[in-house]
Amino acid sequence: MRRHHRPGSAERRPHSVAMRAKLALSSIVVLAVGLALLIWFSMMGIRHYLVSGIDNDLTSGRDSIEKMHMTRAQFSAIGSVFGLHDALEAAGLHGNTFVLIDADGTALPLAGSDPTAVQRALAAAARGPGGMAAHEKPFDVSAGGKPYRAVVAALPDGEFVLLARTMDDANGVVDKVVHMELAVGGVLVLLLGTFIYCGARWRLRPLEDMVDTASGIAEGGPDRPDLSARVAPRKRSFAEVEQLRTALNAMLHQVEGAFKTREHAAAHLKQFVADASHELRTPLAAIRGYLQLYEKGMLTTPEEERRALSRMSFEAERMARLVDELLALARLDQRPSVQCRPVDLAALVRGAAADLSAQQPERRVEVDAPDACLVLGDEATLCQIVANLLANVRTHTPVSADVRVSVADDGDRRVLRVRDEGPGMRPQDAERIFDRFFRASRDGGAAADGVVPAETGSGLGMAVVRAAVAANGGTVSVDTAPGAGLTVEVRLPVAAAVSVDDRAAEPAVRS
Repeated sequence: MRRHHRPGSAERRPHSVAMRAKLALSSIVVLAVGLALLIWFSMMGIRHYLVSGIDNDLTSGRDSIEKMHMTRAQFSAIGSVFGLHDALEAAGLHGNTFVLIDADGTALPLAGSDPTAVQRALAAAARGPGGMAAHEKPFDVSAGGKPYRAVVAALPDGEFVLLARTMDDANGVVDKVVHMELAVGGVLVLLLGTFIYCGARWRLRPLEDMVDTASGIAEGGPDRPDLSARVAPRKRSFAEVEQLRTALNAMLHQVEGAFKTREHAAAHLKQFVADASHELRTPLAAIRGYLQLYEKGMLTTPEEERRALSRMSFEAERMARLVDELLALARLDQRPSVQCRPVDLAALVRGAAADLSAQQPERRVEVDAPDACLVLGDEATLCQIVANLLANVRTHTPVSADVRVSVADDGDRRVLRVRDEGPGMRPQDAERIFDRFFRASRDGGAAADGVVPAETGSGLGMAVVRAAVAANGGTVSVDTAPGAGLTVEVRLPVAAAVSVDDRAAEPAVRS
């Protein structure tokens, strides 16, 4: 689910805004540089186009003057008859500034008219008109603070004509185009900058969701983090962001599972230590009590002393069995590499059944097993499984309850079943039969205070069975009901059929 409030946003938002601003600013800078280059190239192109037009006009006028082969006197005569303006139009020189200069670059009067200030300035700028007349292309001159393009034509009488045209119109056109492009470019940069900033903000929203989720988890503290939060997908997202969201959710799922496993393990360990302490306290308290009686001289007869020693010995053995079972569970919890090799399960079952018959001759024990039934596992732990299952029957059922132990083949598994005709268990007790230190009376009722007589066992036998079966790659299950007895079914992997001599010579295989 997506969190609506944003924990930790006070620390996060400046960095997020800076990232958006940097993205927008970098894009605007690139766009501005591109627009500036575009304006510069367009300005140069337009200027080149306009200057080329002026140069063509000036070159055409110079060529016309040179083809006419007119002298200064002829120009003055034409100008006095038709007027200078009409003469220039007739020569195709309208729009140009016409200056008649001598070899020294001095402006000369034409048709009775003295040269103007602009004409004198142009003549002064055109120093050495003879050399300039040799240039085919127009050149730049400045007169009265204004730029001009000019050409020089040589007359037959040794004097020169300077044709010039101002660049004001061309520069004005270029300035207008530049101003228009700057205005349009500025608006475009502003619009695109705004669009890029908003787009960056929209694109960063999935990242903000991830930050919000991580901040919400961190606010729970190291002891109680809320690891159930996930980053919800958005309708429109990019492939890279979606991959990051999926990876983050997968990581959170794994972290949540690991945290729950750690909590469960910690709680299980606390309960295990408490139960172990409680179980060990009972025999220790009994031994201490008898020792105190002995020290205070309250055991006055040899019979009482023998009874006290017998009880202390019994409690010591009970405590030793409890410690052995705890050590066995601890080793199995560490998932050791067991020595997996072919083991004859039928032989183990017959041996354990014989032991049960020797301990309880009154009990009827039936064995249904083939001559040989090989399973792949560790012989020591398999012996412990069978012994614990029969010890559970011996401890929790009356001797009048028959027992049937069978070994069968079920495809790729060997099935070991131990069925007794005892009083059975309630379903809620059967669900906890493999819990450590859990003990329920076989008449259907559990011990009220958890403390039961020694004859009922330590409550670790079935827990050892489950751990040992798991270590050998098998599974275990129970089937029971009040008054219907208890059936424990163990499934173990099948081993390839080999002879006894081959099994003795076969090296151990690490699982």
